[in-house]
Parts: sequence; structure tokens; C-alpha cells
Amino acid sequence: MIDRQFNHSPPRCLLIADDNDDAAESLAMLLRMEGHEVVVVGNGRDALDAVSALRPSVVVLDIGMPDISGYEVARQLRQTQEGQSLTLIAVTGWGQERDKLRAIQAGFDHHFTKPIDPNTLIELVSRMDQDR
Repeated sequence: MIDRQFNHSPPRCLLIADDNDDAAESLAMLLRMEGHEVVVVGNGRDALDAVSALRPSVVVLDIGMPDISGYEVARQLRQTQEGQSLTLIAVTGWGQERDKLRAIQAGFDHHFTKPIDPNTLIELVSRMDQDR
């Protein structure tokens, strides 16, 4: 259940890259209900292309995608001009401390272990202006 206690942030453009279509679409639906524009792609290559085309402010990346890992996508994005200002969020089944450290080293701002609590992500997005 979604908790509506958060201050609503201005609508943002978010990109979700996950090869699990159901998980990605469910998360997208919840974020759209919060007023955000959300685009979903199913692999790392499409994520890189979508960032260039859409210029989202937030990218939610699954780590274990079949073509390019989320770690590599994050590294490549951080090397681009548009990638410098993105908020990168890892959402993965891998939640050990070494996995979190690897995500930070790859350029992620946040690391969440699946299944992510939707309230956690909504709160994070709503507080982005306060944290910057």
C-alpha cells in the first residue's frame, strides 16, 4: 500500500531499466500515480539510448540485466555530460555490503535491494530537491 504522507515533488522524468517487465511496469505505474513521467526499458543498451534522448533526472537501474550490467551502464552514464547530474538508483537482488560498495564505486547515488518498498522510492524522489 502506498503511503501518501510525503510532500509531493515537482513532476520529474524518470527512466526505469529492468529486464523484469512486471516489476518495472509496476514501479512505473506507482511513480506515474505520483505525477511523474516514467519511461521503461528492458536492457542496458536501451537505457543508455533513452538517457540521451529523454534527459531524465532519475534513472532506476537493475544491476543484473542480460546485455550490459547496471554497473556498466552507471559507469558509462557518469562519463557523459548529462550523466553528471543524474540521480542513479540501483535496484537489485544483490544486497550484501560488497554489492552496495560496488554500486557506489560504479557511480550510483543509492542502492536498494529488491523488492523495493515503493514508499521508499517515492520518498526519495520527493526529497531530491531538499538533498541537493
